[in-house]
Amino acid sequence: MANPQQPVRVRPGVVTISSYLLIFYAVLTAIAVVVGLATLGTLQDVYQESFAGTDAEGAEGFVVLVAVATSLVSLLFAVGLVVLALLNNRGKNTPRIITWVVGGIALCCAGVGLAFSAAGSAVDGEGSGDVVSQEEINRRLEEALPSWYEPVTNLITVLGAIALLVALILLALPKSNEFFRKPQQQWEPPVPGAVYPGTPGGPAYPMTPGQPGYPQADPSSGSSGQSGSPGQSGSSGHSGSSDPGGER
Repeated sequence: MANPQQPVRVRPGVVTISSYLLIFYAVLTAIAVVVGLATLGTLQDVYQESFAGTDAEGAEGFVVLVAVATSLVSLLFAVGLVVLALLNNRGKNTPRIITWVVGGIALCCAGVGLAFSAAGSAVDGEGSGDVVSQEEINRRLEEALPSWYEPVTNLITVLGAIALLVALILLALPKSNEFFRKPQQQWEPPVPGAVYPGTPGGPAYPMTPGQPGYPQADPSSGSSGQSGSPGQSGSSGHSGSSDPGGER
């Protein structure tokens, strides 16, 4: 009986590097979240001072809530990419597709964040009514936050985006496609003359030469395993019988 076997797949280096880059992105994201939460009090104080006595007084709580929610979403993305990286190492194609989707969303978010950071005060300009302008709020934030805050956060964002982009590209290379492709079963040729399970009258297990019941050659007749075929015996018996019509 043919014994199909699953071929052993060897993980290519591009998949391993991609997984390391995904984990590296997750580590950078975790560092960014820690830095952001550490400066959350300063952010709240600046917005509270800026909104005091204006129509937006008390809105600093919403700003802080948005900052915390953004940090938690980023952390969930990081944890998810670590899990997907481990599954990618096992050659599962569905996690690879999910990695492209999640990684693409994370790249878009990183690009938007860098764009707003580069634009700075040019995004909003002057405030409306008695509300302090975003330009003034940014200036106060720069004074209140440590001098290393903005360069470090921008560097983390850029490095994370590059690592994520390279990881997604590596998963699309031809060597990666071969690794994630469903392996084909290897086929072994049958043994000539053997009777395999599933055939009418065949044994429940495959037979090999030398086992009892295996067809053997007949020296006297020169045939192998059988003295005659069913068709031959039937024709000889028919020729030796009398014609039923001759007895009428």
